[in-house]
Amino acid sequence: MNRGLTIVLCLAVLALGTGTARAQVGAPSQCTKFPAMSQATQEKANAVSAAMKAKADRKEICRLMTAFVTSEDSVVKFLIENKTWCGVPDQALAAAKTSHERSVKFRDAACTEGPSPKAPTLSDAIKTPDVDSATNTKADRGGTFETLTGNPLGK
Repeated sequence: MNRGLTIVLCLAVLALGTGTARAQVGAPSQCTKFPAMSQATQEKANAVSAAMKAKADRKEICRLMTAFVTSEDSVVKFLIENKTWCGVPDQALAAAKTSHERSVKFRDAACTEGPSPKAPTLSDAIKTPDVDSATNTKADRGGTFETLTGNPLGK
């Protein structure tokens, strides 16, 4: 997740003209907003990475991922809207979209609660064993599996 975002941001920064050739021609004013947006997104990605390394709880990672996905979404929208003005290459745009889709899937997984615990049954409430066996059935007169020849589970 972090590596893909870094590649996309680097490609986009190069495409937006942080180099001298673009500076000489003069970048449109909206293109100068991109470095600040990408820096803010990178900081949010770093916060998610740090939380994962620190083994933060699911709710914290969900909160951080939600903020990151929102910021990444604004970067992708910016790249789409200013593709022509800022000279964003198609491969940078495709990489940004792919990275964003992966981030959304990860956020959804992080924000989804795990399987809920099984509801207690009547057997759990009265503490009966799950499976009948020779050790938990009564073998003397009147037992659960009493037959003419004795308990068949005990044989």
